Amino acid sequence: MYKVLDLFCGAGGFSLGFVMEGFKVLLGIDVDWTVAETYSENLKVDVLCEDIRDIHSIDIKEVMSDDADVVIASPPCEPFTGANPRREVNVLDRLYGDEVGRLFLHAIRIIGDLKPRLFIIENVPSILEGTLKEAIEHELRAVGYSKIYFNVLYAENHGTPSHRKRVFISNYRFRLKPIRKVIVVEEALAGLPNPEEVCDIPNHVIKPLPPRKLKKIARLKWGEELVLYKGAGRKVLPNWIRLHPYKLAPTVLGSSRFIHPYENRLLTVREQARLMGFPDNFVFKGGFDAQYNMIGEAVPPPISRAIARETLRLLRGS
Repeated sequence: MYKVLDLFCGAGGFSLGFVMEGFKVLLGIDVDWTVAETYSENLKVDVLCEDIRDIHSIDIKEVMSDDADVVIASPPCEPFTGANPRREVNVLDRLYGDEVGRLFLHAIRIIGDLKPRLFIIENVPSILEGTLKEAIEHELRAVGYSKIYFNVLYAENHGTPSHRKRVFISNYRFRLKPIRKVIVVEEALAGLPNPEEVCDIPNHVIKPLPPRKLKKIARLKWGEELVLYKGAGRKVLPNWIRLHPYKLAPTVLGSSRFIHPYENRLLTVREQARLMGFPDNFVFKGGFDAQYNMIGEAVPPPISRAIARETLRLLRGS
């Protein structure tokens, strides 16, 4: 059985796909206690809840019961994403100057120390902008990996009911076969009971909204947004979108809030989780905002499982 270490583990979407494919996750690491509780309860894996900047690789080895064959990591994307209006203008400052951006380098540090057979670092496509790609290649080569691949993958091609383009940096090239069918919103939400009624499905309750906002929501047509906000540069981004039932959902972000296609309310946390491919028995801890954030910041389990399946093939063939 191959073993996994998960850095910046979040709620556990990345790890879950590997568990589904028979990997053993040895440890998760995250600084947020609510996130750590969610991860630990669902995956039954210990979480080292500390700031990665304060963790030495020796500490990780002492906590883990064995060496990891695979290290997966999802460093925060805020310093790099175009949705952040305060990101650094200079692309290299996003990696070396931004305090949060430098967490990416700590992931590389630990990967270099532990020397797993295979590593995977997930982040947003803008990690490829300008000289960022070359800088990351340089850092990974400096810790001992001569071959670096930037695998650009779309979660919707592997069973996720929402659009999500992400880069998975690895020392192996991924050759994933996309599935033929795209899952649309109506299919993703099908079968859930009325959230106003008592049910045994976790996180399936309606978040209350003020009457004025509900009136504005009632006027929205499919695909229309209630809110526009400024991203990096002059980029304008929509939020509070009424989902189109017969289309793929837009990218789910930590800040994303979606309106139900037929009802004048926000999606429940459970419905939002379904847009990312989480199973209904996966329980999210904390308040509403913490739960929505965990979902939007996760690696969708369907794409994670496809990557895990490819990882298994690569490890067996190497």
